Amino acid sequence: MKICLVGLDNLPMLAPEYQRETVGGESVQQTLLARALARRGHDVRMVVADHGQPDGASWDGIRTFKAYRFDAGVPGLRFLHPRATGLWAALAGADAELYYTSCAGAQVGLMAMFCAHRRRRLVFRAASDADCDPARLLVPYARDRWLYGYGLRRADAILVQSAAQARDLQRHYGLAGRVAGMLVEGATPPVRRDIDVLWVSNIRQLKRPDLALRLADWLPEKEVHMVGGPMRGEERLYADVERAALEQRNVIFHGRLPYARASALYARARLLVNTSEVEGFPNSYLQAWMHGVPVVTQIDPDGVIGREGLGIAARSFNGLRAAVEVLLRQPALWQAASERCRAYMAREHGDEKVLAPYLAAFEQALRGGAPLAGRLRHA
Repeated sequence: MKICLVGLDNLPMLAPEYQRETVGGESVQQTLLARALARRGHDVRMVVADHGQPDGASWDGIRTFKAYRFDAGVPGLRFLHPRATGLWAALAGADAELYYTSCAGAQVGLMAMFCAHRRRRLVFRAASDADCDPARLLVPYARDRWLYGYGLRRADAILVQSAAQARDLQRHYGLAGRVAGMLVEGATPPVRRDIDVLWVSNIRQLKRPDLALRLADWLPEKEVHMVGGPMRGEERLYADVERAALEQRNVIFHGRLPYARASALYARARLLVNTSEVEGFPNSYLQAWMHGVPVVTQIDPDGVIGREGLGIAARSFNGLRAAVEVLLRQPALWQAASERCRAYMAREHGDEKVLAPYLAAFEQALRGGAPLAGRLRHA
């Protein structure tokens, strides 16, 4: 199978020499998926942003094609050139049978148009609950929201992270989605648990980093570590959070860390706390559970945390704080949850089990009905 994964933010995750850039959850998932497919003999390509790397450069057997620089183009015209033209040129250079992308955005519509024109196949995966509900879309421009809906309805297969996302996709778009799990790398060797609370996310408003700082205020005797880099357009928030964190004696603010260094912190943590107001299925949950770290959060995808006992899902910030205190002060309770986390990951997140629905969706798309070009004439 010749497949191209499209994720403009992926290069810092794929290529060690570009790790100075911010890595998001979907960059992690797309890169782990690309590596897993390449290891199984598939011809894997990837469309990424232009960071100055040679076009066509390969890492881990994955050939990359650069679309455009994030700062390129004339203000006001950047969507058409270089963004739309650069993306199409990179898609053409990849010359794949099937194209895959995730996260709501204009790229879904642009890719659908490309696939219709070239008679290729398109698979989309939702990366957030918001991707399945037009009222919650994290897409700022009306043009991009329209392009997303246009592309979503013309995808040959749609994958989602949870049954709840599948229900929302059916309810709001009238489309079927197949649940596909998420890949995770193996745990690092266990070390001393010297981090009481770990918080890992890119610093943006919807992740509510201020709640992590409030939690540290409530637990002055506990050490809270925060990991996350600035996001484009939210640099002021990052500066404010960094300044506030440095003023709190029990907060260690790491800022942006390369993926491997951030992963190593999970082996030292006792708890992972998530304060986001919206998520899909966070990579950080999987990394935590792989290391036997319970999760305390207000977001419990498909109720897995409550059902499997992988931490505590709270209903409010006060509930979040109380859950952290309970697990930190009762070693036996923490140990039982830690063991359940490792057992769950061993049972549910082996590579072959996770890959199965992806491969099934790809094969379905490739052998499916009329190509996109045929359907668009009747859309």
